[in-house]
Amino acid sequence: MIRHVGVTRRDFMQGGVSVALGLSLARPAGAGPRSARVILVRDEQALVGLAAKAEVVARMLGDVVARVTGKATPADGWHSLVKPQDVVGLVTTDHLNATHQELIAAAREAVQAAGVPGDRIRMAQGGPDQAAACTALVALPALKAHWLTGIGTVLKNYITFSGKPDRYHDAENVKLGEIWLLPQVKGKTRLIVVDALRPLCDKGPQPDPRYMWPYRGLLGGTDPVAVETVCLRIITEKRRALRGEPWPLSPPPLCVEAADRTYGLGTSVWGEITIDRAGWTAEALV
Repeated sequence: MIRHVGVTRRDFMQGGVSVALGLSLARPAGAGPRSARVILVRDEQALVGLAAKAEVVARMLGDVVARVTGKATPADGWHSLVKPQDVVGLVTTDHLNATHQELIAAAREAVQAAGVPGDRIRMAQGGPDQAAACTALVALPALKAHWLTGIGTVLKNYITFSGKPDRYHDAENVKLGEIWLLPQVKGKTRLIVVDALRPLCDKGPQPDPRYMWPYRGLLGGTDPVAVETVCLRIITEKRRALRGEPWPLSPPPLCVEAADRTYGLGTSVWGEITIDRAGWTAEALV
C-alpha cells in the first residue's frame, strides 16, 4: 500500500528532507540490507565545445549497458534488456536542457540492433497513453536542477505519464515516486541512462550557461532511486564548489528519499550504493 506523506509549508520552507519526512519514512523494523549499482562512464572527448561527439557518446552508452547488465558486450546487454516483440519507449527530456540527440540516436540504433523493429521504437514523452502503449521503457533524462521540483532528472522524467504534472510541483514533488507505480508505468523500465554530458546545477529547466558545465558523463542503472541519488550528489557537490559553501536546492528534492521510504522504488541510502566508474576521473564530484 502506498503511504502518502504530508509536508507542511514550514517544513518545505526550511528545506530539510529529514525534517519534512521525519519518522514516517523510517525503514521497517527488521528490514534487511539493500544494495544498488550505479554506473558512471565519462570521456574527456565526449564534447567538442558545446557539441556532443556522436561516436564517443555511442561508445559510452555501450559501456554503460554492458556494465549495467554484466554482459560481455553492449550487444549482449541490449539483447538481455529488450526483445523483438517489445514496444520500446525512449523517455527523454524533450525541451529546455534536453537530452542530447546523439544519445537518443545511439539508444535507438542499439535497440533496433537488438531485434526490435524500427516501427516498435517510439519517443514516449507525453500523456498516460504514451506509456500505456509501450511494453518496455528506456529512460534517457538529462541531469539538471529544476525550480519546481529541486532536481528534474530520473523521477521527474515520467511526470507527464501521470496526466496531471502540476500536482507534483513545489513541496508536492515528494509524491513523484507514485507515478512509477501507475499501471501504465509500473514494471516497464528496463534501463535508466542519464545524460550528464553538460548538466545544469541551478535555475533549471531553462538553460543558463552560468550553471552548466562539461561533466562529459553518462550514468546508468536499473534502480531509479539509486541513480537519482548519485545525480543529486553531483548537483549538490557542484553547487558547493561554485559557492564555496553548502547551497541547498530550492525547493528541496523531497522526492528522492520518499521514492525509497514511501514508494519502495529503490535505495536512497548512500552507503547502500556502489558506483562503478570508468573513464575520465577529473572533478567527478562523487
